[in-house]
Amino acid sequence: MSTVLLVDDDLENRWALQLALESRGHRVVLAGNGWDALRKAQADFPELVLTDLEMPEMSGRELCQRLKCRPVFSDIPVVLLSAMPEPEEEGMRSWNAFLRKPAPIEVLLDTIDTFIAARLTYARASQRAEYPIVVRWRAIDSRCWP
Repeated sequence: MSTVLLVDDDLENRWALQLALESRGHRVVLAGNGWDALRKAQADFPELVLTDLEMPEMSGRELCQRLKCRPVFSDIPVVLLSAMPEPEEEGMRSWNAFLRKPAPIEVLLDTIDTFIAARLTYARASQRAEYPIVVRWRAIDSRCWP
C-alpha cells in the first residue's frame, strides 16, 4: 500500500478523490492547503503528492517548489490538478504531471499508479544493488537558496 498526500482546499474534491484513491488501495493523507501539506509530508513521507493549483495561503505551484527544494522530498512525484491552464514555469518544472479539471478519473488514477510503480521499482532496485543507486551530482535550484 502506498501513501498519497492529497492537497485541495475544496472539501468535496478531497472527498471524491480520497474515495477514488482508496478504491485503488492507496492510503490517503489529506491537507487543505500548502502549509498543512508540508507538515503532513514530514510526518507521513508520501510516495506521491496530488495537489490543486489554486489554494489560499500557499498555492500548489509554491508547494511543488518547496517540496523540490528539500532533498528528502525532491524525488517524490507531484501531480498538479487544476481547472486553470498549466502554468508557465521558467527553467525546470517543479511538478511531474499536470491534469486539467475535470480530468477523467481513470486517467488520473492511471497517472498516479504509473508514478508510484516507477518510484517503488527504483527503490527496490536501489535496495538490491550492491551499491545504492544514487544521483551523484544534483543541480542546485537557485530558488531554494536566499
